[in-house]
Amino acid sequence: MKKNHLFIFTLLILGAASFAATRYAAISWTVDKSHTSITFEAKHFFTNVPGAFESYEAEVNFDPENLEESSINVQIDVSSINTKNERRDGHLQSADFFQSDAYPHITFSSDKIVSTGDSNFEAHGTLTIKDVSTDFVMPFTLLGIMDSPWQENTLIAGFESEFSLLRNDYNVGTGDWISDAVVGDEIKVMIDVEVNTQKN
Repeated sequence: MKKNHLFIFTLLILGAASFAATRYAAISWTVDKSHTSITFEAKHFFTNVPGAFESYEAEVNFDPENLEESSINVQIDVSSINTKNERRDGHLQSADFFQSDAYPHITFSSDKIVSTGDSNFEAHGTLTIKDVSTDFVMPFTLLGIMDSPWQENTLIAGFESEFSLLRNDYNVGTGDWISDAVVGDEIKVMIDVEVNTQKN
């Protein structure tokens, strides 16, 4: 009789573990790069100058009903910076700014994602630019999730994020370029992301 009880107890434990594994598997999304952008604006004297990073990799595991197991990891290629001025792009990759030969990537890795209400969230994690890593909170908005009208059994979702950071906090600007007299210290970042996944 005791053996039967032990057998039943073991089955219950295994069943509960299986349910937990299913419950805590956040949705893994594929980034649609043709509909995604990572852009920024920096002041040059008085005028905003726009730019973008064209090459990056991103892992997005996100479920608004399962934030505990949701995560965001991004790696941006610094050499892909594009401000529509070849000379300026080369200067930005030099030791005066990003020094891309020594520090080829900007990375963000989340530790947790929390809801702030009304489809708004915060990804808390570590942002690394050059040789500086800081705790960073990236706010973002879930724009929606829908069935794809073109691909059967496929979901599409959209996100957007806007935030500012100070380039001097990450040593992006050395020597004369530390000053914000020509290039502003505050950098505005805008991220628009479209993702898709196969429905279970």
